[in-house]
Amino acid sequence: MTVKTIGLDLAKDVFQVHGISENGRVIFNKAIKRAKLLAFFEALPPCRVGMEACGSSHHWGRMLRQLGHDVRLMPANYVKPYVKRGKTDAADAEAICEAVRRPTMRFVETKTEDQQAVILDLHSRRVIGWAVSNRMKRDLAIRAMNMAIALRRPPKGCIHHTDRGSQYCSHDYQKLMRQHGFKVSMSGKGNCYEFKDGLRSRSDDLGDHLKSLNAAVETFFKTIKAEMLWQRSWKTRRDAEIAIFEYINGFYNPRRRHSALGWKSPLAFEAKAA
Repeated sequence: MTVKTIGLDLAKDVFQVHGISENGRVIFNKAIKRAKLLAFFEALPPCRVGMEACGSSHHWGRMLRQLGHDVRLMPANYVKPYVKRGKTDAADAEAICEAVRRPTMRFVETKTEDQQAVILDLHSRRVIGWAVSNRMKRDLAIRAMNMAIALRRPPKGCIHHTDRGSQYCSHDYQKLMRQHGFKVSMSGKGNCYEFKDGLRSRSDDLGDHLKSLNAAVETFFKTIKAEMLWQRSWKTRRDAEIAIFEYINGFYNPRRRHSALGWKSPLAFEAKAA
């Protein structure tokens, strides 16, 4: 019997795989050590592989796609309703396998090796810090943040909101936050509407303001891909970096209009608000 769909529950050392046939019959649900995972998938015919979206899922997604598999990443909170029993690796892998088959499921794009970190001023939607690297590591986020700090020189108590990516939770990044007196806010796991330190409970207006931040950043990435990055192929990373610099500083900040800003560009909106 041929496996057609696999739910892959990611872990640090031991992964859980749940595979089913085309008609939904379970073929396997077993644990596989990290060192043997690629060999396991290499021996399988091309099939659909579902995973919960997280930092490591993008790495494994790229690796499995190179083996010919159709990889789909899903937000963790979209998978949770399909867990049929207690919290176990086997149950999670089964739920992932079930969720990835749903025709209305929303999927997350697999990130490429070339990663970009962006710091956005939510007031004006202006890009105030950015950096490019081949890995999503803490130094990428730190370089983007240092650029934003140098440009804005924010006062102590300024709120800095991120997701729970490892680069933002790292000791070095949090040290930078403390040095400059930032109020740290982070999305809850699998939920972009929850905030650390009770920000929402203390102020509904602040919570509503912050909950749009993740969406604003995702919109920026979608925009730069559609309007610039996907319009041509790039011979080198340096060519792409120069194009990103020119797009942000020559078009996005000074000229691109936003409906949220009354159809003004970020710089024009700031000039009017000054």
